[in-house]
Amino acid sequence: MISHHAFAGNPIISEKRANLSSADLNEAESAGALHVLPLLEGKPLISSVLLPEGGQKWRLAWQNFGACHNALIGSQQAVNAFLAEQQAQEEGENHVSVDFSHGILSHDRLVHLGEKDGVTFCALDVSPYPIAPGSADKIALDTKWMQGLSKAWELPFSDARVGFVDLRLLMMSTDCLDKPTLEELSIAGCARAMLDWHTQSRFCGRCGNSTVSKEAGRRRQCSNEICKKKLYPRLDPVVIMLVIDKEKDLVVLGRQSRFAPRMWSCLAGFIEPGESLEEAVRRETREEVGIEVGEIVYHSSQPWPVGPSSMSCQLMVGFFAFATTFDIRVDKKELEEAKWHNREDVKRALSSIEYKNQQQTSSLKVHQACAGEERRRSSSIEARDAVELPPMFVPGPYAIAHHLISSWVANGLETLRSRV
Repeated sequence: MISHHAFAGNPIISEKRANLSSADLNEAESAGALHVLPLLEGKPLISSVLLPEGGQKWRLAWQNFGACHNALIGSQQAVNAFLAEQQAQEEGENHVSVDFSHGILSHDRLVHLGEKDGVTFCALDVSPYPIAPGSADKIALDTKWMQGLSKAWELPFSDARVGFVDLRLLMMSTDCLDKPTLEELSIAGCARAMLDWHTQSRFCGRCGNSTVSKEAGRRRQCSNEICKKKLYPRLDPVVIMLVIDKEKDLVVLGRQSRFAPRMWSCLAGFIEPGESLEEAVRRETREEVGIEVGEIVYHSSQPWPVGPSSMSCQLMVGFFAFATTFDIRVDKKELEEAKWHNREDVKRALSSIEYKNQQQTSSLKVHQACAGEERRRSSSIEARDAVELPPMFVPGPYAIAHHLISSWVANGLETLRSRV
């Protein structure tokens, strides 16, 4: 039994909101108590090591401020050398314009994540700098930038491999019973969400002027002295519900066109302005499948920083919703298909070996990404191909949908209703 969902349970979130400044971060660095997590285009820097018993273990590759500074300088040097070579070969032609101010590291660029045991933890965006629009050299420059970054990081132990790894891949590779790794994942999710919010909030929505980071990255403020609008990190709430026919012991599961073959999940939708959670559950169920809902029971919630790229972080709020009408009318703009499913079919889907295979395969891909190896077909995939697959499966244990569904399968209706 997990104690919390993936991306929840962050161990470094302060109990009280810290009102820090760049000077406080400078002081923490001087005391050797500043740990920085670099992220490249939303991918956290991690270290991975193969285990003697098989598989791998990953951890966030925290760096000191000096290592981050050296990494950015290394990237500048790599790009400078590339540009010099290009200019020598194409004398007289127009060349790429690079904003090297991105490589100048100051404490103002750090985003405070939290504190624990006297250590201050921050995130740093080390993504490639902006270049002139329309340049044909962007891919080459990005490659040189990343090559420069890769040479400077400190390794936690000699046989570790270090690299920037996609957050969704880390999520899928994590055993949801492995609390230490779950905590690492929650920190990485917070870091990505915060840095993405900063990227999306560079300009003031009121007057259009640029914004600047304040309070060690915990908020931004408009640079216009007249406006001075304050901006705070935001998230987008989503209701996700398992619709239940309590008389026939069935649940509604739906499929979107983007889903993997055979995958089914709970209904979900964004909350509209001026709408309560319960109203959103009823409206979304009515819109997507034409079913009316009566009693609604809260289950749990999950931060979700791996949703649409236009959103820094969603908050998935999970419910059981008891249907009062039962004819499904699918809105094809919302879903590809929706059906009532019985308990035995859903139980069979939950017992599928696919979840373990997916976790093991993703774990191998994490280490390959850190080691710079080409992805190869793993033994777990071969084993999966040799097994007859069930006709359906649901999202893995990293998603709240899995736990809504498994709670219904494992518990009677009265148990579910008593959780209100």
